[in-house]
Amino acid sequence: MKGAIIFLIVFVIFFAVTLAYAELPLGNTISDAMNIDPTVEWSGLPVRTLTSAIFNGVIYGIIAWLIFSFIEKARKPKV
Repeated sequence: MKGAIIFLIVFVIFFAVTLAYAELPLGNTISDAMNIDPTVEWSGLPVRTLTSAIFNGVIYGIIAWLIFSFIEKARKPKV
């Protein structure tokens, strides 16, 4: 359950950061590879920025969750 909380916190942080700075790597690269039109908007935000934010949130959230899981597993005493 703690891992899910870590994932959500990192997801929200990277989602918000990407909305403020749309050129953040990885999500930006994936959105470019998908050939998303940068002129299309949804609710006042470019769709390319929204997809980049979602990709960044998910990717960096999974990375943080994996690191957290490995650290938690290493900290448990072996019986």
